[in-house]
Amino acid sequence: MRLTRLSIFWRLALGSLAIIVAVAGVNLYALVQLRQLTKLNTELVSYHQPAIETAKHLVTSLYAQLRSEKKYWAVRDRLFLTSVDEEADEFRRTATALRRQETEPEGQSLLDHLLLLHQDYRRQFRDSIERYPFHLGQPQDDYERQRDERMTHMTDRLDAYIALHENRVGALVNEARANSARAEDMMQRLLMAAIVLGFAFAAIASLSILRPLGRIQEHIRRIGQGQFGRSVSVEAPSDLRELVETVNWMGAKLQELDEMKAEFLAHISHELRTPLASIREGTQLLLDEIPGPLDQAQRETLQIMRDSSQRLMHLISTLLDLSKMEAGLMEYRLARADLARTVEQSVRKIRLLAEGRHVQILVDAPPGGLWVAMDAARIEQVVDNLLSNALKFSPEGATVRVRVEPDERLGGACLSVSDAGPGIPPEDLPHVFERFYQGRRQEKHAVAGSGLGLALAKNVIEAHGGRVWIESEVGKGTVARFLLPLRRPGGAA
Repeated sequence: MRLTRLSIFWRLALGSLAIIVAVAGVNLYALVQLRQLTKLNTELVSYHQPAIETAKHLVTSLYAQLRSEKKYWAVRDRLFLTSVDEEADEFRRTATALRRQETEPEGQSLLDHLLLLHQDYRRQFRDSIERYPFHLGQPQDDYERQRDERMTHMTDRLDAYIALHENRVGALVNEARANSARAEDMMQRLLMAAIVLGFAFAAIASLSILRPLGRIQEHIRRIGQGQFGRSVSVEAPSDLRELVETVNWMGAKLQELDEMKAEFLAHISHELRTPLASIREGTQLLLDEIPGPLDQAQRETLQIMRDSSQRLMHLISTLLDLSKMEAGLMEYRLARADLARTVEQSVRKIRLLAEGRHVQILVDAPPGGLWVAMDAARIEQVVDNLLSNALKFSPEGATVRVRVEPDERLGGACLSVSDAGPGIPPEDLPHVFERFYQGRRQEKHAVAGSGLGLALAKNVIEAHGGRVWIESEVGKGTVARFLLPLRRPGGAA
């Protein structure tokens, strides 16, 4: 079977199988080395190290027996004699258990000699008690000399035993280090071989896939740029040929949808806005009492109708604008304009509503203005949305701060709108720029909205080459910021 006839599945399967075999060989070698290291470590931890610790404990026990014996000879108190006997019995039990566990002949010989010396020491001590009762005074100097000699011999045996196992531990550590070095060197070689082999098989398996996929990707990129009419022809395996046909079909369908969408936007702009405008104007005529006087209930009903039609008109306009932006049909008229003046116009429109809620709006802008290349009407729409959100979530008596300033560090003109509202939970922050998203938690005092304002703001700002983001902390308010490329009057960027 020729490679060019293999499907994508079999090419990837064979390449993956080769890589798995190479990696499995490396892992098998590593497992063998790990077992050897584990065996050495087990011998070290379960045999030599406990033996060393036990021998050190026996040395401590010998000195404890010697101290208790001297106390007994000093005061002839039976309590110290009992202590000597208990410590001696514990010493012999521990030494006997250690002897049974010992496997090396040299260690066994040292422990056997140790037990004999301790037995002689105990017999000499008992003989001295019988020879020197309390009324006959202290033992003679030759007893103390012989006792000290036996003590020295016993500690020498224990020291030699400890040294024997410590030497064995050192040998095991050196052996493990040498095995680790050899294993590391071999693992590096095997790993490099596996990597080279893996790259080779991956290149062979994917070369004939990537080339046609590259052409398909380029065609899809052209479709994303709005070039729907062209088709692509690629020589590829059967499964990729199906993909090519699907992409061509998708391009044709997108061309149809694009034409339908343009027609729909033009149609709905007329069919929805014109009746709503008529309703709004008719409602306003009734409120102005042109047909005749109104009572209070009628006026309140008409005001509700007027406000609702205005909100619906704004919602439809926003939806249409968003659709145009996402379809790439929105036209921006960029011209040098003063961002501070645009902010003032937005604040002027919302100030009466803010005063009605006893919310103060403070603006901090450079005295000479801040000039940027922008579509002033669209940026004013963004500022309107940010101010509306800040006012919507601000409690009565709060302050909304608007700050306009050049940001040399970020290289642009920065506008921020901050409020003292409830803030946005961290789990909601990544989604605030999505259409119709209003958060998982609804505050009781929040005014219902469409969830489109921030989505529109993001599209407008990014179309200007800037960026927009939200900073918020629950209970401490929210700051909405956007950054636009900076322009100065009569100057370049």
